Amino acid sequence: MATLADAARIALSFAEVTEGERHGRRTWFVAGKGFAWERPYSKADIKRFGDELPPGGPILAVRVEDLAEKDAVLAGGTPGIFTIAHFEGYPAILVQLEKVGKRALRETMFDGWLACAPAHLTERYVER
Repeated sequence: MATLADAARIALSFAEVTEGERHGRRTWFVAGKGFAWERPYSKADIKRFGDELPPGGPILAVRVEDLAEKDAVLAGGTPGIFTIAHFEGYPAILVQLEKVGKRALRETMFDGWLACAPAHLTERYVER
């Protein structure tokens, strides 16, 4: 189980990350791009769940490189990683912090950082 405090600690451990606010939500940025942010459900999101209970607890949205990576991450079946209709066609996944392990959270957030960070920061991590 992970917490928002874990997410903040992890995000701020990556190079040149700043924490701020976007749309009233805590957001972590690299080079001005948000790569992870708190993402509570909107009324429309909750309505789309219908009779199904939405995943509970704090939810984090995390960018991915592209839609193919999103599909691969979702197919991996990591507990706590999911998406909703609002994110269809958008390169980001959702993380239910109550269900995801800290290692999986770190890997997910690092991938989000890689997707948004400029090349001079990521080149030492990316295989050529």
